[in-house]
Order: sequence, then C-alpha cells, then structure tokens
Amino acid sequence: MTINCKGTLVDLTTPKVMGILNLTPDSFYDGGKYKDADSILHRVATMLQEGATFIDMGAYSSRPGAEHVPEDEELARMLPVIDLVLKNFPDTLISIDTFRSKVASECIEHGAAIINDIAAGNLDDAMMATVAKYQVPYIMMHMKGTPQSMQKEATYDDLIKDLRYYFSEKIDEATTYKINDIIIDPGFGFAKTVSQNFNLLNHLDLFQTFGLPLLIGLSRKSMIYKTLGTTPQEALNGTTAMHTVALLKGANIIRAHDVKEAMECVKLVEALKANAS
Repeated sequence: MTINCKGTLVDLTTPKVMGILNLTPDSFYDGGKYKDADSILHRVATMLQEGATFIDMGAYSSRPGAEHVPEDEELARMLPVIDLVLKNFPDTLISIDTFRSKVASECIEHGAAIINDIAAGNLDDAMMATVAKYQVPYIMMHMKGTPQSMQKEATYDDLIKDLRYYFSEKIDEATTYKINDIIIDPGFGFAKTVSQNFNLLNHLDLFQTFGLPLLIGLSRKSMIYKTLGTTPQEALNGTTAMHTVALLKGANIIRAHDVKEAMECVKLVEALKANAS
C-alpha cells in the first residue's frame, strides 16, 4: 500500500506518523505556540528527527465552535511557513489541512505534497477537481456540517453504517475525478459524541474493506481527556493508549502532536504483529 508524494512512493504497509504543526492562535491544544520562524523550525526539526514522515500544517482551527477565518488570512498564515520549512528542510512532505480549493492550489504551488480536507469536498465544490489537477494524495475526512455547527449534528441512524456509506460515495466521487491516492479519515471528534467516538474506534477495522490507507486523528482529543477527567495537556498517556488500539485495528497513518510517543506505538505494535505465530 503506497501513496505518491511528489514522485516519492511512501509505503504505508508499516504505519507512518504525521506530525501536527498548528499555525492557528486558537487550536485546542497548542494554538499560538508556533508564530515565529525559530519556533516553527525547531518544531519541524524535532518532529522529523523523532520519525515523522509527514508534517501536517493547519491555519484554520477545526475545533468545535472555532472562529471562521477568511481565506486570505489562512493563506497569509500558511504560505510563508511552507516556504520557510522547505527552504530549511527541502525533502519534507507537507500535508495541508484545509477545506478550501484556492488554499489547496496555492499551497501545492508552493511545494505542499498532500491535501487533508476535513470536509471531503463538501465545503468547496472545486476541491476534488483541484486535487485531481495536481494529482496529490487526498485525505478525505468524515464530518457533518462545519466546525462551527458540527457538534449539533452528531445524530446517526447507525454510526458505522452511515460512515461506510459516506465513504463509499466519496470514494466513487474522487475516483470519477481520477484522484489516484485516496486516504480516508473517519473524523474522531467531528460531529461525534464521546460514546460515538469509542464506538467508532471499536469498529475501526471495518473501514479496511475499502482497501485504502486509513488515517487516524486521536491525539489529545476530548474523547480521551473528558473520559479521564483531565485536560488536553494531560492527555498524552491516554493518546498513546488510543493510538495502540487504532494501530491494532488497521490504522496506516497516525496524526499526532507527540511524534516520538506515536512512533514508539508503531514500533511496539509492529513487533507484536511480527511475533504473532
């Protein structure tokens, strides 16, 4: 199982880690921490040294109830950082966390390698055509509504069945556009209650039937710290536990704030699988 990133085939048979670089002032865990060149480069260097295969950059917070960010501001936050990172670390595979086709297009023109769309095209009709034009890998996440409204829309007839139907339709749509590298993300925390998130994790292996890479974003999320009665800052141990479960159930990419610990999960689960007989 491989994806093509700027001419490099990345093998996802062994799971990979995607390090998070938030360029927003209001992200739920690390908002506002990376706002100058030194702090950004130190963060990226650390994640790459710890084993991140991808760096995921976001300039529009998608936490529940996040403020709307104008498109020009999203680009103003993102483009200089792409240039900065690729100037200092030219081989970095940058993923862009955006639901806007214009942002996606300009970021790819500046050297980004992957588009990570929380809306799977639902918030911008031109997104899939844009991804197809550039032939970059496309991460399609499940979400209902918008970041501002999603927590009011956590209602399902059958959570797993509804998500599987959603992805079957989205995969068909992306295939029609001739997008070659599709990655699916079930969207933990997006239009889902805490109990629904745990239900989803319990049945994560059912999404392997699509035959596509599976990306998981569980890092320090509310299903962890609310269950433990703590905070995002205290949720690393819980995150590690949930990452382990996700890997055992078939996750191919772990999107994480804490790359070192996520890499340790990958190594230990791979050793467990290698010695299963």
